[in-house]
Amino acid sequence: MSSTENRVKGAKDRVNSLQQEGRLRRDTSRSKKVVPKTDAYTYTLRTAYLTYLLEPRARRKEHVAPPKRHVQRSATSINDMVKDFSLIRDSRSTKFPHGFMSELDKRMTGVLQMREKMKGYDDPAVKRTFAAFLNEFKKPDYRKSVEKDRRVEDLLLIFFSNATKVLQQGKAPEDDSWKLMVDRHVALFVRLISATLKDHDWSRERPELATRLQTLEAKLLVHDQDLSAETQRNGAGGTTVEVEVPRSYEVKDMGLVQTVAKMFGMSNGQVQGDIMDNKATWTEEAALQDLKMYQTNLSLNTKKTLTHNDFDLDEGYESWKKAESHDLAELVMAILQSSPELAKTSGNFLPQFQPTNGNASDSGYSDMSRGASEQSSGEPGSPYIVDQPVDMSFLNLDETVHEELPKDDQPYTFIPPDPRAFYRYVLNLALSHDIRDQELQPTEATEENPSIKLLSKQSTTLLNELGIRWRIPQFSRLILLLDVIREKYINQEIPLDTVDTAFEFVKKPIDDRKARKDSQVVQSSLFDRSKWTVADFALNQQVLSSLHDAFLRELFENFVQCYESKPPSIGPVMYVLEHHIYDDPLFAKTPEDLDEFADRVRIELRQRARDLYGGMLSDQIPGKLEDWEFFHVIQLGKSVIKLAEKIQKRWRKNPEAMGVNPFTILVEEVFPAYVGDSRDLVKRIMTFAEEKGEPVPVQDGFDLYKELVSIRQVYSTALPGVQFGFHIEDLLSEFVWRWIKLTDANMNDWVENSIKQDQFQVRSEAEIPPDEERHSVSVVDIFRSFNQSIEQIVSLDWDDDYQYAKFMTAISKTISTGLGRYCELIEQTFTKEMDRLTPQQEAEVRQTRQEKWVQLAKDAWANKEKIEPFQFLPESLVKLNNVEYAILQLDKLEHEVNVDACAEVVQKHEPQTKLHQQIDKYVFTIKIIEAEDLKACDINGLSDPYVVLGDEYQKRLAKTRVVYGNLNPRWDETIDIATQGPLNIIATIWDWDALGDHDCVGRTSLKLDPSHFRDYLPREYWLDLDTQGRLLLRVSMEGERDDIQFYFGKAFRTLKRAERDMTRRITDKLSAYIHHCLSRRALKNLLNKGFTVSAVAGYFNRNRVQSVQPQGPSQADVGSTLKPLFTYFDDNFAIMKQTLTDTAMVTVMTRLWKEVLSTIESLIVPPLSDKPSSQRQLTQQELDIVFKWLEMLFDFFHAVDEEGVANGVPLDILKSPKYHEIVSMNYFYFLPTDDLIRDSERIAAVSLQKRQQAAGNNRLSAPATLLTTNTPGGLGHAFGGGAGLMGLPSTRRSKSIMLSRNLGTMKKAKEEKRREMQAEPSDDIILRILRMRPEAERYLRDRSRQKERLAAAAAAEMIVRQSLLAGVTGRGRGPGR
Repeated sequence: MSSTENRVKGAKDRVNSLQQEGRLRRDTSRSKKVVPKTDAYTYTLRTAYLTYLLEPRARRKEHVAPPKRHVQRSATSINDMVKDFSLIRDSRSTKFPHGFMSELDKRMTGVLQMREKMKGYDDPAVKRTFAAFLNEFKKPDYRKSVEKDRRVEDLLLIFFSNATKVLQQGKAPEDDSWKLMVDRHVALFVRLISATLKDHDWSRERPELATRLQTLEAKLLVHDQDLSAETQRNGAGGTTVEVEVPRSYEVKDMGLVQTVAKMFGMSNGQVQGDIMDNKATWTEEAALQDLKMYQTNLSLNTKKTLTHNDFDLDEGYESWKKAESHDLAELVMAILQSSPELAKTSGNFLPQFQPTNGNASDSGYSDMSRGASEQSSGEPGSPYIVDQPVDMSFLNLDETVHEELPKDDQPYTFIPPDPRAFYRYVLNLALSHDIRDQELQPTEATEENPSIKLLSKQSTTLLNELGIRWRIPQFSRLILLLDVIREKYINQEIPLDTVDTAFEFVKKPIDDRKARKDSQVVQSSLFDRSKWTVADFALNQQVLSSLHDAFLRELFENFVQCYESKPPSIGPVMYVLEHHIYDDPLFAKTPEDLDEFADRVRIELRQRARDLYGGMLSDQIPGKLEDWEFFHVIQLGKSVIKLAEKIQKRWRKNPEAMGVNPFTILVEEVFPAYVGDSRDLVKRIMTFAEEKGEPVPVQDGFDLYKELVSIRQVYSTALPGVQFGFHIEDLLSEFVWRWIKLTDANMNDWVENSIKQDQFQVRSEAEIPPDEERHSVSVVDIFRSFNQSIEQIVSLDWDDDYQYAKFMTAISKTISTGLGRYCELIEQTFTKEMDRLTPQQEAEVRQTRQEKWVQLAKDAWANKEKIEPFQFLPESLVKLNNVEYAILQLDKLEHEVNVDACAEVVQKHEPQTKLHQQIDKYVFTIKIIEAEDLKACDINGLSDPYVVLGDEYQKRLAKTRVVYGNLNPRWDETIDIATQGPLNIIATIWDWDALGDHDCVGRTSLKLDPSHFRDYLPREYWLDLDTQGRLLLRVSMEGERDDIQFYFGKAFRTLKRAERDMTRRITDKLSAYIHHCLSRRALKNLLNKGFTVSAVAGYFNRNRVQSVQPQGPSQADVGSTLKPLFTYFDDNFAIMKQTLTDTAMVTVMTRLWKEVLSTIESLIVPPLSDKPSSQRQLTQQELDIVFKWLEMLFDFFHAVDEEGVANGVPLDILKSPKYHEIVSMNYFYFLPTDDLIRDSERIAAVSLQKRQQAAGNNRLSAPATLLTTNTPGGLGHAFGGGAGLMGLPSTRRSKSIMLSRNLGTMKKAKEEKRREMQAEPSDDIILRILRMRPEAERYLRDRSRQKERLAAAAAAEMIVRQSLLAGVTGRGRGPGR
């Protein structure tokens, strides 16, 4: 424990012992006797009057006039002054320069207007002289004369004459003092002339003139006269002496007396009368007598002053007594300085005094007494000695005073009977007076101390004088100040800031840099409480305890109002408590008391919070149930949040005070109440709305959810670990489902309206629009709708992952439906635009049947086949751009939604039984591949076939494009059909006619039964038509799942199919010309340019090796045959390039490349079938030409420029499996038939072996013999019969919807398919070559029969396997892929 703490503890123990002994008579229950105001006024006035008497008297200077003397001039006449100028021979050097007179005029005018800065010209007498001269100077005749002569003497004579007249006026004849003033004024005039010359740099031109003017000025001021002084101006001279100003004894000259009058409400006249009545008694001698008596009591150690018993430590008493002796000596010296004559009557009372060796003083007279001592030390017979102790035993520590004291008991004139009580009374009065004084200005703020407003300077001076004269110790004055502040604060007379100011004033130490060395003892006693009196120590404790209780009351009142809109601040109270009460070691409260206070505050705050919430509840929620809306719950929540945020912000810097956290209390009371009320309110509102049949608006539900979530966030932050009252998402998920349902119902309307308002024009007006602006507004609008729909759910910030994933799944289904409808509508318009008649076709429509036959005969005779380039409409190409844009936007949307994460969440939360429950809806994917051997319906022996799929109720399900002029058409078009059970589909092939009804080519049917596709493997069917020919279909099935990946995959597949179909319709317009240019007729025409029998020789010698190659056409001839085709491509590409994007352009060119490969393939070999073909095998020369065409077309589509940069179709697309298959034909094409059969059997055996190995890894897979189409016993879709009716599992991978859910999965599936095709051996090429060999007919027939037997076995095996699967996993179970 430190020494200070030990002293404080000892002082406390001393106070307790003194209280037990009864030595401190401080009964707080008994009221204090009041000091009479008249007595307080009298003693205060006496002290203020004594201060006036002891003030150093003012001094003033008095002039003593010298004896008059006769004034003599330094020159006898003005002629002597101008003699130096008039006797010069070279008069030009002394003349003024031209223009000088006007400048002198301005300078003289400036003197009269007081603009002259040189000294001496502001004298009124000088201005009168200059004014008289200026009037004469401005006269035209005189001005003209002086400007002509420009002589100095002319100006001097006239000025001297005017100065003499002006200064002589009013003087007595015998008074010649004015003559010296004439010389002074002339000197000032000469000085002004010199200054004018110098300012205009004329002194350099007239150096002699300037020198003589200076000499003349010196002569005129030869007596060194200061004529501007008062004595010189009056001509009096003499000396000045200092004399004391006699006292006036008037109140107006007494500063402290006036302060007393204001403080006690007395007029100056009343105070003046009291002073005059007691003037003879209130003297310096009486004050000196008071000090003598006080010193005697101090020496005798009587009870009338402080004694050892009044201090806890002897050290404190000795320190006080030592400082008291020094102060008494200074006070005595101050009185003797004011009245030196009292020193002669003091006798031996004053011992030897050496003020410089004093140790301490608290009076303001230290310096004054020291000065008096130094001044008096030099006077003989006046030794001032003060070395004996002074007693102040008359001081009474009791705060009470006697109401009536006999006059005989009042030996002092200036010291009251109870100085401590009187001082406290005056201090209280002064503080009250200064508080009421509105003109009292606060002190100036500094870096260390703020601006304060406590006592005025006059009151502070008066209180200091009272403390010094009444011998109140400095620490007692400070404690009394705090006691008065305490009383006034409790009585609500002063604010808290004044209390803080008082404490700061008491604690403020004396600046060591400014303090005297003898003040160190005083300062140590001020802040060392062990040196205080026990009474002051106890009073300090009482003040702290009383103020603490008052502060806690105010703190409680302010604290419990913290939830109000404008609550009082608790900061000032907390600051005073912490810095002035709790930091004080004398404060005796225990922590238990503070805990009790904190508990009281918490209880009251909880009640206030409940009341506040009750008020908000009654304000926001109507009284009637039928008036309740979600809006009211939202407003109540907003009020709660606003209140919480306001309180949190208000208490952000200091969340707790006195251990109380208002924000936590508010949240603990208000939030649970609101949570429970909001849950009940919402349920009742929804129930009441359902009963009325008017559901709550969806947006109201969304707004309520956002509000409740924000409250839950604040709730979890403020009350960690406390569970929220209810699950908001379960309560309000109904509104999201309603919104999704409404969006789904409106989606098709939105799509249709966007298409109706779309002109399908490029949105950019630039000459070459960028790719990102080559689509129209409809696709932008629908994706804006999609994004807004998803953003609506995202913006809810739904805090339930499973429900959020289900919402996204449902909205993805809506998006898939909308995209399907969009593709359907634009494909319809696109088809109409692409199927429009050309001008030639319109002309043919108008021809009669006879005209058509005649025209056909002419074309046949002329060997002419008219094929014109197709003019594409920009609107059609923009639609293709829209589909491409939709694919990119859907892929972007798929990543933003995070489809895989949503699917994973659903899979995690849903039970496995639900994932494998019975699928009641299926999607059949039907690919219409090709037909062969169709009936000819046109007069040219060909047909223009297309396929229409319908159900048994004659409802159209799909329609393919038209393949013109072909009896073996290939469509490769895919459609999806959704069904919940078995479905019979009817496929009808029609012949398109430009005029009249379309002719039926043939019809067939197929039953789609989900039970036949439980393995979810694709199957291929050759369906015989009811007329002639057959149709090849590939069918696959997958269960439609409520899965977000499924819906996005379905949307992607819809878009890709639309893109593929539209691209195919574009390329179909070019395919006719491709077939024309890459035909056997073109080969024949090329070879017929020169005589050759290569065709005949090739036909007869195809089975023999040709030793001599006939000479064929040159490279240029071959290229010339393709030039029209290249021109045709360039023309059409130019039209497309104006509208299509680069990506769409590559897509179209890729499709054209496939068409080129298909055309070249059809030139070389017939399609795959089990029947012999009538197509003739090409000769070696013809085959070489075909491969040259392929090479040229490859380079054309690759489009490598001069710099080696490819601008066309990428190389990996050009070198497709079909391309490599065509290239490989060159190896097998001319092999003997027997070799081809052996190669076919070898390749089939290898393929079978691989399939058997793969089948052995999966026991539930179909037998290996059923999994191949290329075995010797099976020719896949190339052969009909029983296999075609039953359908076989295909080796081709089904394009599953789940593998099409984004661009990444689609690209991955395509790469895998390419690798499988390159790795798997196939004998299709050999079989197609064998169709052109009549000797292979039997081989083809044997394989067909074997295929039929294996197809029946495969069907039976499949039935058995499905039965086993149904028994193990239950009907309908499957991967659903």
